[in-house]
Amino acid sequence: MNTMNLGAPEILILLSFVVLFAAAIAAVAITRATRGGTPSRLPRPASPQELDARVRHLAATGQPIHAIKLLRQHTGMGLKEAKDAVDGLAHGRPIRHPALQPHPTPPSVAAVQPAGHTADLAARVRALKRDGRTEQAVFLVRGETGMDHDEATAFVDSVRDGTATTPAGDR
Repeated sequence: MNTMNLGAPEILILLSFVVLFAAAIAAVAITRATRGGTPSRLPRPASPQELDARVRHLAATGQPIHAIKLLRQHTGMGLKEAKDAVDGLAHGRPIRHPALQPHPTPPSVAAVQPAGHTADLAARVRALKRDGRTEQAVFLVRGETGMDHDEATAFVDSVRDGTATTPAGDR
């Protein structure tokens, strides 16, 4: 019979392989845990518009899983509903959920549109601009259309104040 005897050099080599293998497993586990991961609980967005902006940003930057996770954590949506909402963003559809609707209209904006009045968005933006409340006009546009800040700002800037004179030929 031939028995195998392991001497000190063989034991050291075997031990170093075991240590290297354990280190490799630990490195893989650490890499997976930190690569592109999001915290298990994300901080609560300050407003529905901020939540909407975060979800849109994640979806636009190729992180739909994180966008779905964020929606589910802060809206209570089911998995399918959140996935459909994020997929819809790619097709230009807004996310319709009570948690993403703007907070009740502040009194200053309510004064622009009295109860029962159905002025279009441009008319309300025009009134806010006339009162020197351009930033509120941007928030109004974002809340009603789902536009991001830059798009809403461009829209508000494009709305004329309505005080332009008519050309001589149109009188």
